Amino acid sequence: MENETLYRDKPVWTAIWSLVIPSVLTILVMVVYNLADMFFIAMLGDDTQVAAVAVVGPVFSVANAVATTIGAGGCTLIARTLGAGEREKASSLASLCVWTALGFGLVFAVLLLLFSTPALHILGATEDLLTYSVRYLRILAIGSPLMLFSVSTASIVRAEGVIIPGMMSHMAGTVTNLVLDPLFILALHMGVSGAALATVIGNLAASLLLVRSIRGNCAVVRLSPACARGMLPRLPSVLATGLPNGASSILSGLASTFSNRLLHSYGSGAIAAMAAAGRSVMVITMVQMGICMGVSPLLSYTYGAKARDRLRETLGKTALLSFSFGLLSAVGCFFGRVALLKLFLQDPTNLALGGSLMIWLIAVSPLLGFYYLSTNFLQATGHAFQATLASVLRQGLLLIPLLYLLHAWMGLTGIAAAHTAADALSVVAAVCMAFRAYKETRLFCEL
Repeated sequence: MENETLYRDKPVWTAIWSLVIPSVLTILVMVVYNLADMFFIAMLGDDTQVAAVAVVGPVFSVANAVATTIGAGGCTLIARTLGAGEREKASSLASLCVWTALGFGLVFAVLLLLFSTPALHILGATEDLLTYSVRYLRILAIGSPLMLFSVSTASIVRAEGVIIPGMMSHMAGTVTNLVLDPLFILALHMGVSGAALATVIGNLAASLLLVRSIRGNCAVVRLSPACARGMLPRLPSVLATGLPNGASSILSGLASTFSNRLLHSYGSGAIAAMAAAGRSVMVITMVQMGICMGVSPLLSYTYGAKARDRLRETLGKTALLSFSFGLLSAVGCFFGRVALLKLFLQDPTNLALGGSLMIWLIAVSPLLGFYYLSTNFLQATGHAFQATLASVLRQGLLLIPLLYLLHAWMGLTGIAAAHTAADALSVVAAVCMAFRAYKETRLFCEL
Protein backbone atom coordinates (compact mmCIF):
# COMPACT_ATOMS: atom_id res chain seq x y z
CA MET A 1 0.00 0.00 0.00
CA GLU A 2 1.31 3.45 -0.92
CA ASN A 3 0.91 4.90 2.57
CA GLU A 4 3.19 2.16 3.99
CA THR A 5 6.15 3.30 1.86
CA LEU A 6 6.98 5.92 4.47
CA TYR A 7 7.48 3.26 7.12
CA ARG A 8 9.15 0.67 4.93
CA ASP A 9 11.36 2.38 2.33
CA LYS A 10 12.07 6.04 3.11
CA PRO A 11 15.40 7.03 4.79
CA VAL A 12 15.02 7.03 8.56
CA TRP A 13 15.50 10.78 9.01
CA THR A 14 12.96 11.39 6.23
CA ALA A 15 10.48 9.07 7.90
CA ILE A 16 11.09 10.63 11.33
CA TRP A 17 10.62 14.20 10.11
CA SER A 18 7.57 13.21 8.05
CA LEU A 19 5.97 11.79 11.18
CA VAL A 20 7.33 14.16 13.81
CA ILE A 21 6.54 17.50 12.16
CA PRO A 22 2.79 16.85 11.84
CA SER A 23 2.72 15.21 15.27
CA VAL A 24 4.49 18.14 16.94
CA LEU A 25 2.33 20.66 15.11
CA THR A 26 -0.70 18.74 16.32
CA ILE A 27 0.65 18.78 19.87
CA LEU A 28 1.37 22.51 19.63
CA VAL A 29 -2.15 23.05 18.39
CA MET A 30 -3.39 21.07 21.40
CA VAL A 31 -1.21 23.20 23.69
CA VAL A 32 -2.68 26.37 22.21
CA TYR A 33 -6.11 24.76 22.57
CA ASN A 34 -5.46 24.11 26.27
CA LEU A 35 -4.00 27.56 26.86
CA ALA A 36 -6.58 29.56 24.94
CA ASP A 37 -9.35 29.44 27.55
CA MET A 38 -7.06 30.44 30.40
CA PHE A 39 -5.35 33.15 28.34
CA PHE A 40 -8.55 34.93 27.32
CA ILE A 41 -10.15 34.50 30.74
CA ALA A 42 -7.01 36.06 32.25
CA MET A 43 -7.73 39.15 30.14
CA LEU A 44 -10.80 39.72 32.31
CA GLY A 45 -8.40 40.50 35.17
CA ASP A 46 -10.07 37.96 37.47
CA ASP A 47 -7.65 35.31 38.79
CA THR A 48 -10.61 33.53 40.41
CA GLN A 49 -11.95 32.51 37.00
CA VAL A 50 -8.43 31.41 36.00
CA ALA A 51 -8.36 29.18 39.08
CA ALA A 52 -11.81 27.79 38.20
CA VAL A 53 -10.52 26.63 34.81
CA ALA A 54 -7.55 24.99 36.56
CA VAL A 55 -9.84 23.11 38.96
CA VAL A 56 -11.91 21.66 36.10
CA GLY A 57 -8.78 20.69 34.15
CA PRO A 58 -8.25 17.27 35.83
CA VAL A 59 -11.74 16.14 34.80
CA PHE A 60 -10.88 16.54 31.16
CA SER A 61 -7.47 15.05 31.67
CA VAL A 62 -9.42 11.86 32.38
CA ALA A 63 -11.49 12.27 29.21
CA ASN A 64 -8.35 12.98 27.21
CA ALA A 65 -6.75 9.91 28.80
CA VAL A 66 -9.55 7.67 27.56
CA ALA A 67 -9.25 9.14 24.07
CA THR A 68 -5.48 8.78 24.14
CA THR A 69 -5.73 5.17 25.33
CA ILE A 70 -8.03 4.27 22.46
CA GLY A 71 -6.11 6.27 19.86
CA ALA A 72 -2.60 5.21 20.88
CA GLY A 73 -3.59 1.58 21.42
CA GLY A 74 -5.41 1.47 18.11
CA CYS A 75 -2.59 3.20 16.24
CA THR A 76 0.01 0.79 17.62
CA LEU A 77 -1.96 -2.38 16.91
CA ILE A 78 -3.12 -1.23 13.47
CA ALA A 79 0.43 -0.29 12.41
CA ARG A 80 1.82 -3.56 13.77
CA THR A 81 -0.92 -5.50 11.95
CA LEU A 82 -0.21 -3.66 8.70
CA GLY A 83 3.50 -4.43 9.11
CA ALA A 84 2.56 -8.12 9.31
CA GLY A 85 0.45 -7.79 6.11
CA GLU A 86 -3.02 -8.25 7.71
CA ARG A 87 -4.90 -5.37 6.13
CA GLU A 88 -8.51 -6.48 6.70
CA LYS A 89 -7.83 -7.06 10.37
CA ALA A 90 -6.35 -3.58 10.59
CA SER A 91 -9.50 -2.06 9.05
CA SER A 92 -11.74 -3.80 11.56
CA LEU A 93 -9.56 -2.64 14.44
CA ALA A 94 -9.85 0.95 13.22
CA SER A 95 -13.66 0.75 13.18
CA LEU A 96 -13.67 -0.68 16.68
CA CYS A 97 -11.58 2.23 17.97
CA VAL A 98 -13.70 4.94 16.38
CA TRP A 99 -17.01 3.66 17.76
CA THR A 100 -15.54 2.87 21.16
CA ALA A 101 -14.39 6.48 21.48
CA LEU A 102 -17.89 7.77 20.75
CA GLY A 103 -19.44 5.34 23.23
CA PHE A 104 -17.11 6.31 26.05
CA GLY A 105 -17.75 9.97 25.26
CA LEU A 106 -21.48 9.58 25.72
CA VAL A 107 -21.06 7.79 29.05
CA PHE A 108 -18.61 10.44 30.24
CA ALA A 109 -21.02 13.26 29.33
CA VAL A 110 -23.92 11.72 31.26
CA LEU A 111 -21.83 11.11 34.38
CA LEU A 112 -20.46 14.66 34.42
CA LEU A 113 -23.88 16.25 33.99
CA LEU A 114 -25.31 14.18 36.84
CA PHE A 115 -22.45 14.59 39.31
CA SER A 116 -20.76 17.89 38.43
CA THR A 117 -21.05 19.60 41.84
CA PRO A 118 -19.87 16.64 43.97
CA ALA A 119 -17.00 16.07 41.54
CA LEU A 120 -15.84 19.67 41.87
CA HIS A 121 -15.84 19.48 45.66
CA ILE A 122 -13.59 16.43 45.42
CA LEU A 123 -11.32 18.30 42.99
CA GLY A 124 -10.66 21.00 45.58
CA ALA A 125 -12.89 23.84 44.37
CA THR A 126 -13.24 26.58 46.97
CA GLU A 127 -16.64 28.18 47.47
CA ASP A 128 -15.66 31.27 45.48
CA LEU A 129 -14.72 29.02 42.53
CA LEU A 130 -17.73 26.71 42.56
CA THR A 131 -20.18 28.79 40.49
CA TYR A 132 -17.66 29.41 37.71
CA SER A 133 -16.41 25.81 37.78
CA VAL A 134 -19.90 24.29 37.44
CA ARG A 135 -20.70 26.47 34.42
CA TYR A 136 -17.45 25.58 32.70
CA LEU A 137 -17.71 21.86 33.46
CA ARG A 138 -21.30 21.30 32.34
CA ILE A 139 -20.87 22.90 28.93
CA LEU A 140 -17.66 20.97 28.29
CA ALA A 141 -19.42 17.77 29.35
CA ILE A 142 -21.94 18.12 26.53
CA GLY A 143 -19.09 18.16 24.02
CA SER A 144 -17.26 15.16 25.51
CA PRO A 145 -18.19 12.69 22.72
CA LEU A 146 -16.78 15.09 20.12
CA MET A 147 -13.55 15.52 22.09
CA LEU A 148 -12.99 11.78 22.50
CA PHE A 149 -13.76 11.14 18.84
CA SER A 150 -11.45 13.84 17.49
CA VAL A 151 -8.48 13.04 19.75
CA SER A 152 -8.59 9.27 19.28
CA THR A 153 -9.37 9.25 15.56
CA ALA A 154 -6.55 11.69 14.75
CA SER A 155 -4.14 9.10 16.20
CA ILE A 156 -5.80 6.16 14.47
CA VAL A 157 -5.44 7.56 10.94
CA ARG A 158 -1.68 7.93 11.50
CA ALA A 159 -1.40 4.15 11.69
CA GLU A 160 -1.66 3.86 7.90
CA GLY A 161 0.56 6.86 7.15
CA VAL A 162 -2.23 9.40 6.69
CA ILE A 163 -0.58 12.18 8.69
CA ILE A 164 -1.65 15.59 7.39
CA PRO A 165 -5.45 15.18 7.67
CA GLY A 166 -5.20 14.42 11.40
CA MET A 167 -3.04 17.49 11.89
CA MET A 168 -5.38 19.68 9.87
CA SER A 169 -8.38 18.59 11.90
CA HIS A 170 -6.68 19.68 15.12
CA MET A 171 -5.66 22.96 13.53
CA ALA A 172 -9.21 23.62 12.37
CA GLY A 173 -10.54 22.96 15.87
CA THR A 174 -7.97 25.25 17.44
CA VAL A 175 -8.48 28.08 14.96
CA THR A 176 -12.22 27.85 15.58
CA ASN A 177 -11.63 27.99 19.32
CA LEU A 178 -9.22 30.93 19.03
CA VAL A 179 -11.70 32.91 16.94
CA LEU A 180 -14.65 32.21 19.21
CA ASP A 181 -12.89 32.63 22.58
CA PRO A 182 -12.46 36.43 22.45
CA LEU A 183 -15.92 36.77 20.91
CA PHE A 184 -17.70 34.75 23.60
CA ILE A 185 -15.51 35.64 26.61
CA LEU A 186 -14.74 39.31 26.01
CA ALA A 187 -17.22 40.70 23.49
CA LEU A 188 -20.31 38.83 24.71
CA HIS A 189 -19.16 38.84 28.37
CA MET A 190 -19.82 35.11 28.81
CA GLY A 191 -16.68 34.43 30.87
CA VAL A 192 -15.95 30.77 31.55
CA SER A 193 -19.22 29.72 29.87
CA GLY A 194 -18.04 31.31 26.63
CA ALA A 195 -14.68 29.57 26.91
CA ALA A 196 -16.37 26.18 27.27
CA LEU A 197 -18.77 26.82 24.39
CA ALA A 198 -15.88 27.81 22.09
CA THR A 199 -14.09 24.57 22.97
CA VAL A 200 -17.13 22.44 22.16
CA ILE A 201 -17.61 24.13 18.77
CA GLY A 202 -13.89 23.68 18.05
CA ASN A 203 -14.16 19.94 18.74
CA LEU A 204 -17.16 19.77 16.41
CA ALA A 205 -15.14 21.37 13.60
CA ALA A 206 -12.25 18.92 14.16
CA SER A 207 -14.60 15.92 14.16
CA LEU A 208 -16.31 16.90 10.92
CA LEU A 209 -12.96 17.29 9.16
CA LEU A 210 -11.79 13.90 10.40
CA VAL A 211 -14.89 12.18 9.04
CA ARG A 212 -14.28 13.84 5.69
CA SER A 213 -10.63 12.78 5.73
CA ILE A 214 -11.44 9.15 6.55
CA ARG A 215 -13.80 8.96 3.61
CA GLY A 216 -11.45 10.69 1.19
CA ASN A 217 -7.90 9.73 2.24
CA CYS A 218 -7.91 6.49 4.22
CA ALA A 219 -7.63 3.06 2.64
CA VAL A 220 -7.67 1.16 5.92
CA VAL A 221 -9.59 3.21 8.54
CA ARG A 222 -13.34 2.70 8.29
CA LEU A 223 -16.47 3.96 10.06
CA SER A 224 -18.29 0.63 9.92
CA PRO A 225 -20.34 -0.39 13.00
CA ALA A 226 -20.53 -3.96 11.66
CA CYS A 227 -16.74 -4.27 11.52
CA ALA A 228 -16.52 -2.77 15.01
CA ARG A 229 -18.93 -5.36 16.46
CA GLY A 230 -16.92 -8.17 14.92
CA MET A 231 -13.75 -6.99 16.67
CA LEU A 232 -15.20 -6.46 20.17
CA PRO A 233 -13.10 -9.33 21.60
CA ARG A 234 -10.00 -7.29 20.65
CA LEU A 235 -11.08 -4.21 22.65
CA PRO A 236 -9.18 -5.30 25.80
CA SER A 237 -6.00 -5.61 23.69
CA VAL A 238 -6.49 -2.10 22.30
CA LEU A 239 -7.03 -0.63 25.75
CA ALA A 240 -4.11 -2.55 27.28
CA THR A 241 -1.79 -1.41 24.49
CA GLY A 242 -2.85 2.23 24.79
CA LEU A 243 -2.94 2.22 28.58
CA PRO A 244 0.63 3.57 28.99
CA ASN A 245 -0.39 6.75 27.17
CA GLY A 246 -3.78 6.97 28.85
CA ALA A 247 -2.48 6.17 32.32
CA SER A 248 -0.17 9.15 32.11
CA SER A 249 -3.07 11.50 31.35
CA ILE A 250 -5.37 9.97 33.95
CA LEU A 251 -2.77 10.14 36.69
CA SER A 252 -1.81 13.64 35.61
CA GLY A 253 -5.39 14.66 36.27
CA LEU A 254 -5.41 12.87 39.63
CA ALA A 255 -2.09 14.46 40.60
CA SER A 256 -3.50 17.88 39.71
CA THR A 257 -6.47 17.14 41.94
CA PHE A 258 -4.25 16.23 44.89
CA SER A 259 -2.09 19.26 44.17
CA ASN A 260 -5.12 21.56 44.12
CA ARG A 261 -6.37 20.11 47.38
CA LEU A 262 -3.00 20.89 48.99
CA LEU A 263 -3.03 24.36 47.45
CA HIS A 264 -6.58 24.90 48.71
CA SER A 265 -5.30 26.01 52.13
CA TYR A 266 -3.19 28.74 50.47
CA GLY A 267 -6.19 30.23 48.61
CA SER A 268 -7.30 30.54 45.00
CA GLY A 269 -4.24 32.69 44.17
CA ALA A 270 -1.92 29.76 44.85
CA ILE A 271 -4.05 27.49 42.65
CA ALA A 272 -3.88 30.07 39.86
CA ALA A 273 -0.08 30.50 40.27
CA MET A 274 0.60 26.75 40.08
CA ALA A 275 -1.72 26.40 37.09
CA ALA A 276 0.01 29.25 35.26
CA ALA A 277 3.46 27.78 35.98
CA GLY A 278 2.33 24.40 34.69
CA ARG A 279 0.82 25.89 31.55
CA SER A 280 3.98 27.89 30.90
CA VAL A 281 6.24 24.83 30.76
CA MET A 282 3.67 22.61 29.09
CA VAL A 283 5.13 23.20 25.64
CA ILE A 284 8.44 21.51 26.62
CA THR A 285 6.97 18.21 27.71
CA MET A 286 4.15 18.19 25.18
CA VAL A 287 6.47 18.66 22.21
CA GLN A 288 8.81 15.94 23.49
CA MET A 289 5.78 13.70 23.84
CA GLY A 290 4.72 14.68 20.31
CA ILE A 291 8.11 13.73 18.88
CA CYS A 292 8.04 10.31 20.51
CA MET A 293 4.37 9.64 19.74
CA GLY A 294 5.00 10.73 16.17
CA VAL A 295 7.54 7.94 15.60
CA SER A 296 5.43 5.37 17.48
CA PRO A 297 3.79 3.90 14.34
CA LEU A 298 7.23 3.70 12.69
CA LEU A 299 8.54 1.76 15.71
CA SER A 300 5.51 -0.53 15.62
CA TYR A 301 5.74 -1.12 11.89
CA THR A 302 9.47 -1.89 11.90
CA TYR A 303 8.99 -4.20 14.87
CA GLY A 304 6.15 -6.03 13.09
CA ALA A 305 8.31 -6.26 9.94
CA LYS A 306 11.33 -7.47 12.03
CA ALA A 307 13.54 -4.70 10.57
CA ARG A 308 16.12 -4.62 13.39
CA ASP A 309 18.56 -2.09 11.92
CA ARG A 310 15.83 0.38 10.99
CA LEU A 311 14.34 0.06 14.47
CA ARG A 312 17.70 0.79 16.13
CA GLU A 313 18.40 3.79 13.89
CA THR A 314 14.95 5.24 14.57
CA LEU A 315 15.50 5.01 18.32
CA GLY A 316 18.90 6.73 18.25
CA LYS A 317 17.86 9.61 16.05
CA THR A 318 14.61 10.22 17.90
CA ALA A 319 16.47 10.32 21.24
CA LEU A 320 18.86 12.95 19.86
CA LEU A 321 16.02 15.06 18.50
CA SER A 322 13.88 15.01 21.64
CA PHE A 323 16.77 15.80 24.00
CA SER A 324 18.02 18.69 21.85
CA PHE A 325 14.58 20.27 21.77
CA GLY A 326 14.07 19.76 25.50
CA LEU A 327 17.34 21.44 26.41
CA LEU A 328 16.88 24.48 24.17
CA SER A 329 13.26 25.05 25.16
CA ALA A 330 14.00 24.66 28.88
CA VAL A 331 16.64 27.40 28.65
CA GLY A 332 14.16 29.63 26.80
CA CYS A 333 11.41 29.05 29.37
CA PHE A 334 13.76 29.79 32.27
CA PHE A 335 14.84 33.17 30.95
CA GLY A 336 11.36 34.06 29.66
CA ARG A 337 9.39 32.83 32.67
CA VAL A 338 8.11 36.25 33.77
CA ALA A 339 6.74 37.07 30.33
CA LEU A 340 5.13 33.65 30.09
CA LEU A 341 3.42 33.93 33.46
CA LYS A 342 2.05 37.38 32.62
CA LEU A 343 -0.04 35.71 29.93
CA PHE A 344 -2.15 34.11 32.68
CA LEU A 345 -1.73 36.13 35.87
CA GLN A 346 -2.37 39.75 36.85
CA ASP A 347 -1.71 39.89 40.59
CA PRO A 348 1.99 40.66 41.43
CA THR A 349 1.97 38.26 44.40
CA ASN A 350 0.68 35.43 42.24
CA LEU A 351 3.26 36.27 39.56
CA ALA A 352 6.12 36.04 42.05
CA LEU A 353 4.86 32.74 43.40
CA GLY A 354 4.39 31.34 39.91
CA GLY A 355 7.96 32.25 39.00
CA SER A 356 9.44 30.36 41.97
CA LEU A 357 7.31 27.29 41.26
CA MET A 358 8.13 27.34 37.55
CA ILE A 359 11.88 26.94 38.14
CA TRP A 360 11.25 23.56 39.80
CA LEU A 361 9.02 22.43 36.92
CA ILE A 362 11.70 23.26 34.34
CA ALA A 363 14.60 21.53 36.10
CA VAL A 364 14.36 17.99 34.70
CA SER A 365 12.32 18.74 31.56
CA PRO A 366 15.20 18.29 29.03
CA LEU A 367 15.46 14.61 30.02
CA LEU A 368 11.76 13.81 29.61
CA GLY A 369 12.28 12.95 25.94
CA PHE A 370 14.10 9.79 27.05
CA TYR A 371 11.12 8.94 29.25
CA TYR A 372 8.58 9.35 26.45
CA LEU A 373 10.71 7.48 23.90
CA SER A 374 11.25 4.59 26.32
CA THR A 375 7.53 4.35 27.04
CA ASN A 376 6.59 4.43 23.35
CA PHE A 377 9.25 1.85 22.51
CA LEU A 378 7.94 -0.51 25.19
CA GLN A 379 4.43 -0.01 23.90
CA ALA A 380 5.35 -0.49 20.23
CA THR A 381 7.20 -3.74 20.91
CA GLY A 382 4.42 -5.37 22.91
CA HIS A 383 5.77 -4.70 26.42
CA ALA A 384 2.46 -3.22 27.57
CA PHE A 385 2.96 -3.99 31.27
CA GLN A 386 6.36 -2.29 31.43
CA ALA A 387 5.08 0.70 29.44
CA THR A 388 2.11 1.07 31.76
CA LEU A 389 4.36 0.78 34.81
CA ALA A 390 6.59 3.57 33.48
CA SER A 391 3.56 5.82 33.02
CA VAL A 392 2.11 4.97 36.43
CA LEU A 393 5.43 5.70 38.13
CA ARG A 394 5.74 9.27 36.89
CA GLN A 395 2.25 10.59 37.50
CA GLY A 396 1.03 8.22 40.20
CA LEU A 397 3.16 5.90 42.28
CA LEU A 398 5.93 8.46 42.61
CA LEU A 399 4.30 11.87 42.18
CA ILE A 400 1.27 11.55 44.45
CA PRO A 401 3.12 10.40 47.59
CA LEU A 402 5.94 12.86 46.83
CA LEU A 403 3.40 15.70 46.77
CA TYR A 404 2.45 14.98 50.37
CA LEU A 405 5.95 14.16 51.58
CA LEU A 406 7.63 17.22 50.10
CA HIS A 407 4.72 19.50 51.00
CA ALA A 408 5.10 18.40 54.64
CA TRP A 409 8.84 19.07 54.44
CA MET A 410 9.07 22.19 52.23
CA GLY A 411 5.59 23.69 52.35
CA LEU A 412 4.17 25.24 49.20
CA THR A 413 7.46 24.91 47.29
CA GLY A 414 7.40 21.16 47.94
CA ILE A 415 4.38 20.78 45.65
CA ALA A 416 6.48 21.89 42.65
CA ALA A 417 9.59 20.04 43.90
CA ALA A 418 7.58 16.81 43.92
CA HIS A 419 7.16 17.07 40.14
CA THR A 420 10.91 17.46 39.68
CA ALA A 421 11.72 14.45 41.85
CA ALA A 422 9.07 12.24 40.24
CA ASP A 423 10.26 13.18 36.73
CA ALA A 424 13.91 12.41 37.50
CA LEU A 425 13.18 9.02 39.06
CA SER A 426 10.76 8.08 36.26
CA VAL A 427 13.30 8.84 33.52
CA VAL A 428 15.81 6.48 35.13
CA ALA A 429 13.23 3.70 35.60
CA ALA A 430 11.79 3.98 32.08
CA VAL A 431 15.19 3.97 30.38
CA CYS A 432 16.26 0.89 32.35
CA MET A 433 13.09 -0.98 31.37
CA ALA A 434 13.43 0.04 27.73
CA PHE A 435 17.08 -1.03 27.59
CA ARG A 436 16.19 -4.46 28.90
CA ALA A 437 13.31 -4.77 26.42
CA TYR A 438 15.59 -3.59 23.60
CA LYS A 439 18.00 -6.44 24.25
CA GLU A 440 15.09 -8.88 24.10
CA THR A 441 13.82 -7.26 20.89
CA ARG A 442 17.20 -7.62 19.16
CA LEU A 443 17.10 -11.35 19.84
CA PHE A 444 13.54 -11.50 18.58
CA CYS A 445 14.47 -9.74 15.34
CA GLU A 446 17.27 -12.23 14.71
CA LEU A 447 14.94 -15.23 14.88
